[in-house]
Amino acid sequence: MKYQDYYATMGVQRNATAQEIRRAYQKLARKYHPDVSKEADAEARFKAVGEAYAVLKDPEKRAAYDQLGANWKAGQDFQAPPGWNAGFEFRGADTGEGMQFDASDFFDSLFGRGFGGTGARSAGSRAAHARDHHARILIDIEDAWQGGVHRYTLQLPEVDPDGRLQMKQHVVDVRIPKGVKQGQHLRLSGLGAPEGTAASGGDLYLEVGFKPHPLYRAEGHDLYMELPVAPWEAALGASIKVPTPAGAVELKVPAGSAAGSRMRLKGRGLPGPEPGDLYAILRIAVPPANSAKAREFYARMKEEFDFNPRSHMGV
Repeated sequence: MKYQDYYATMGVQRNATAQEIRRAYQKLARKYHPDVSKEADAEARFKAVGEAYAVLKDPEKRAAYDQLGANWKAGQDFQAPPGWNAGFEFRGADTGEGMQFDASDFFDSLFGRGFGGTGARSAGSRAAHARDHHARILIDIEDAWQGGVHRYTLQLPEVDPDGRLQMKQHVVDVRIPKGVKQGQHLRLSGLGAPEGTAASGGDLYLEVGFKPHPLYRAEGHDLYMELPVAPWEAALGASIKVPTPAGAVELKVPAGSAAGSRMRLKGRGLPGPEPGDLYAILRIAVPPANSAKAREFYARMKEEFDFNPRSHMGV
């Protein structure tokens, strides 16, 4: 996927005001409209301008896009880093002018969901939705295991009277339920807008995501981990200690276990009405041949074993 430089497409500086961005769009839209322009690439340019304006005219999308940084070049291979849009608070309804355009893969990867009024909604009228706010927060897996109250600082993009984009902080204390899952939405009643704004009275919906963890990854209430074992532990079997969020436990590795074998620790995943399981995926850790004695041992193994790990490949 290629990076799209929306500022370059619009021909404006990154600190351009909302009025400057709007004027640039009006000029370029007239210039490249397929019904008017005679340039060969008018349709493609018109589409690109429409997509860029859809982002830069929206304070929330623009602030999130700016978070990616200014060091990317148009056409450069791009992949958004995990959790890049966490902590951005956005309103529940798109209050800007409506416009239709065909979004690129780059746009869809960033804003296809979670922005511009998508996500959890409360029941009620469109006006009530406009008062609701949404954000995504990242928590540690241990927080999902233990639960508890945590404080988060959200960034609410706003346009000042001069048309400049600014970020307003919104600090919230959130009770994380024990056993919360990725993608679950938490509702904070009455916190849909910072105090004193005209939109106060809505709710704040927080979508929960998990930070990358050095040991575990979560799927629903189940946890998965890669478990290194020595070749002799896999071949001969062994009882080994395995870390879990609740502390180390003993796991019996059957003799003859192969790399990729999945060992199940029932009920050792995330808590819930039906607690999840912890799955240990075996990975054979090969000792390094970093000494004369170790190299001699590997040479003896080569002579002793009639073993071809690629025999199933016909070679």
